[in-house]
Amino acid sequence: MMTGDQYVESIRKMKMDIYMFGEKVSGAADNPILRPSLNSVKATYDLAHMPEYEDLMTVTSHLSGKKINRFCHIHQSAEDLIKKVKMQRLLGQKTASCYQRCVGMDAMNSLYSTTFECDAKHGTAYHKNFLNFLKQAQENDWTVDGAMTDTKGDRGQGPSGQSDPDLYLHVVERRPDGIVVRGAKAHQTGITNSHQVLVMPTVAMKPGEEDYAVSFSLPVDTKGIFMIIGRQSCDTRKLENTAIDVGNSEFGGVEALVIFDNVFVPNENIFLNGEVDFSGMLVERFAGYHRQSYGGCKVGVGDVLIGAAALVADYNGAHKASHVKDKLIEMTHLNETLYSCGIACSSEGYATSSGGYIIDLLLANVCKQNVTRFPYEITRLAEDIAGGLMVTAPSEKDLRHEKLGPYIEKYLKGVDGVATEDRLKLLRLIENLTLGTAAVGYRTESMHGAGSPQAQRIMIARQGNIDHKKELAKAIAGIGRCCSDCKK
Repeated sequence: MMTGDQYVESIRKMKMDIYMFGEKVSGAADNPILRPSLNSVKATYDLAHMPEYEDLMTVTSHLSGKKINRFCHIHQSAEDLIKKVKMQRLLGQKTASCYQRCVGMDAMNSLYSTTFECDAKHGTAYHKNFLNFLKQAQENDWTVDGAMTDTKGDRGQGPSGQSDPDLYLHVVERRPDGIVVRGAKAHQTGITNSHQVLVMPTVAMKPGEEDYAVSFSLPVDTKGIFMIIGRQSCDTRKLENTAIDVGNSEFGGVEALVIFDNVFVPNENIFLNGEVDFSGMLVERFAGYHRQSYGGCKVGVGDVLIGAAALVADYNGAHKASHVKDKLIEMTHLNETLYSCGIACSSEGYATSSGGYIIDLLLANVCKQNVTRFPYEITRLAEDIAGGLMVTAPSEKDLRHEKLGPYIEKYLKGVDGVATEDRLKLLRLIENLTLGTAAVGYRTESMHGAGSPQAQRIMIARQGNIDHKKELAKAIAGIGRCCSDCKK
């Protein structure tokens, strides 16, 4: 397993093609806007070497028997699934941001079972290809970017109905030694901090859409792959050399639009290539794993936000107010409900034919459906408790100003015994979590990450087994019996 410092050096050595604000970025590891995002991933390596977190952060590989980072593991039991959620909550607590390795972990687990079942039906060699990739990921302790979301163009049309076929990533050429692909993947969290990109189809494909039913892996710095960094609220504050105004100066997240411009993929890196009947399985399983993930990561960040709201109530002198106490209770109730869903769908996990464990899909989708709602209410209540100064406070440079500083110290003071600077630091943290760069990884991502709300509702409808529930009602009501004494 790599240390955090070794991980940073490994990213620094890569030759990624990154663009931000219309200019090419020389390196993700040393850019002030991108570095906090890298630090969040670094935490997944640092914590894995701490004895107190060893049980959650590390596991024994079922392939090599070696100790590996859990982010490179294929779940072998329901206990593994539970520990995954607990690990994610821990990292959310430690970084108060997205730490970016979950998508790759969920993609690897989805492909492990899907390639196994595809090979069994079609006689393909995808599982062998994937096992070779997985062994390298575990041996090298790779951070893997899971790339599923296509840009989709006209949402009223599927892949084959688009006026521009590139709006869904697809195969444009098949060669004896591999394929050439073109397209884009959107909302790629942390790809600038990843060693490999693991591409999957974004929807279930149908006959005639074989070119879109493609999955593969490549190094992120492969020729033809380049990244356009997305804008986030308050992102350029990181350039101002001020710690307070950023809110969370050490950790953060970053999103990118990733372009695949006629990229060659060798045969040994291909995990699906035209088998439309398995594209839906891959999408469904990945979505289930990733919706489970939100019952851990968002809860950990929620813990930080609840703590910040409680602390700012102390600093404001409002901690004894009954309505503030009640709001903190409600925030805690909502947060723990999310965690309960994550643990529940893990506890009900079961083995696939490959031996890898998958979560209960119904409960995983219930988990994510709640995540599309509860963090918004937690955020609203935190903003309520914090007060308007959260978004109207002067800058850190004003606080350090010879003339202005004393006035800010005087008039923005809260309770006795708490420094004005500490009060401002806390307000900026809440701003960061609810409105700033971290809101991308908490509030907005809670809505759209792992599929927007309707995607979960569709899966809940499929998995809800309404016909079984109808039969239960008939049995209790006695419907279908010829008389009250008849057992037929």
